[in-house]
Amino acid sequence: MEPQSVSDFVVASRAAASTLTALAVQYSFSLVGAIVLLLVGWIASRYLHRWSLAGLQRIRGFDVTLAHFLANLVRYAVMILVLVTVLGQFGVQTASIIAAMGAAGLAIGLALQGTLQNIAAGIMLLVLRPFRVGEAIETKDVSGTVQEIGLFATELRTGDGLYLMAPNSSLWNTPVKNYSRLPTRRFDIAAVIAADGNVRRAEQVLVNIATRDTRVRTTPAPAVEISEIGKDSYKLTLSGWTSSGDHGAVSRDLQKAAKMALATLGARAADAPGEAPEDEVASAEPGGGRRALN
Repeated sequence: MEPQSVSDFVVASRAAASTLTALAVQYSFSLVGAIVLLLVGWIASRYLHRWSLAGLQRIRGFDVTLAHFLANLVRYAVMILVLVTVLGQFGVQTASIIAAMGAAGLAIGLALQGTLQNIAAGIMLLVLRPFRVGEAIETKDVSGTVQEIGLFATELRTGDGLYLMAPNSSLWNTPVKNYSRLPTRRFDIAAVIAADGNVRRAEQVLVNIATRDTRVRTTPAPAVEISEIGKDSYKLTLSGWTSSGDHGAVSRDLQKAAKMALATLGARAADAPGEAPEDEVASAEPGGGRRALN
């Protein structure tokens, strides 16, 4: 090798070593800073998660599932912010990363549209509370007692003891009947009596049956009205109020007692329109078991 070539090689090697040293010093500080930033961000995310969870749990009536979900959102948001900042330490254009994350989020959102809809519906159900665990509900498609409200689906127990899982979106986008939310419910017992029968006597018999049952509220008092006039008969309806938990048992017991008492008057008790589906749900309500008449 010629002396001039050796000299050029030595100069180039020294320049490369100097450049590598400068880069090593520059990126070593960036690497140390990134490690420190990741460590601090990880610790901060854990503390913020704990503080958020503790603060939400101190709110009276706030759902535990929703509290954990929101606290996890805070933690993940902090970690994502830290990762973007770390990449910026190495000269990466964070604007392009944020744009890419937005595009990826949009694609994932379109692919998981149904799942995200269930999550959004679950959050709304947990916040607004149209029903709670232990309450008996009915919609157009499902009915039963609520066992658990999750972020994706709600678990119910039907009146015949079956397990039912309903997507949250199906419960949020439809009217919901809650049979347990209010403390009292009205019952309607129907009876049919011949047109030539003793209507006033039948009315008195029905009222006496209701007033003898201690589960029936005295205010407002039970009342009987002629709800339908047929060609050869009258339809009488006994209405009264009882607690929501006793509604199913009271309706069944009074229906049976009315049939037995009105048999001597030439009348017959009949199911009131629309009562059967509600009774099926009521059988799943807490405290809805049958009790003996007093």
